[in-house]
Amino acid sequence: MAEVTSGHDDPISSRSRIIAAAARLTCADGWSKVTMGRLAQEAGVSRQTVYNAVGSREDLAEAMVLTESAQFIFTIVEGFEKHPEDLLPAIHEALENTLVLAEGNALLRAVVSATHGADTELLPLLTTHSESLLGTLMVVVQDRVDRYEIDLEPERITAVIDIVVRSVLSHVMQPTATPRETAASITWLVARVLGRTEELAAFRA
Repeated sequence: MAEVTSGHDDPISSRSRIIAAAARLTCADGWSKVTMGRLAQEAGVSRQTVYNAVGSREDLAEAMVLTESAQFIFTIVEGFEKHPEDLLPAIHEALENTLVLAEGNALLRAVVSATHGADTELLPLLTTHSESLLGTLMVVVQDRVDRYEIDLEPERITAVIDIVVRSVLSHVMQPTATPRETAASITWLVARVLGRTEELAAFRA
C-alpha cells in the first residue's frame, strides 16, 4: 500500500497519480472492484483527495478514457511527423504505431473485455465517450493530412479520413490481423483512392 501524502500535495500530481492507480486496479481486478477507498490506498492519498481530484466514480472513468486517448493521439501525430513530405508512409507509420500501442495497452484490453461479459460495469468507458473520441481523432488526422498536397476535393478527403479512422478504431477494439498487416491494408486502400497505383505493392499486407 502506498504511503498517504499530506493534504498539501500538488493537486495536478495527485490527480495524475489517482488516475494511474485507477488504471492499475482496473487492469488487475476489473472496474467493478475499483472503490474510492481502495483507490485512495493505492494512490497514497486520502479519500477526500480522491474526490477533490477526480470527482465521482463516473468522472474517474472519463478521466481514464481521456488519459488513454491522449496517448493514442500523440502516437498518431508522431507517425505523421516522421514523414512530413509523403502522405502514404505517414499514414502507414501512424496506423501501425497506433495498433501496436493498442495491442499492448492493458487498460484497453480490460475495457474490451467488458463487451464479452467480463465486467459489464466497464462498458460505459467505451460507449459514453466514443463519439467525442471519434470527433477528436478526426480533427487531429484532418489537421495533419491538410499539410500534404492531395489531388482530391476537400469533402472527399474528409470522407476518406472518416472511413480510415472508423476502420482503425474497429481494429483497435477487435483486431483481425497483426498491426503491420492491418496498417498495410488500410494504406493500400488509401493509395488506390489517391491514384498512386505505382506504390500499391509497397503496402500489400
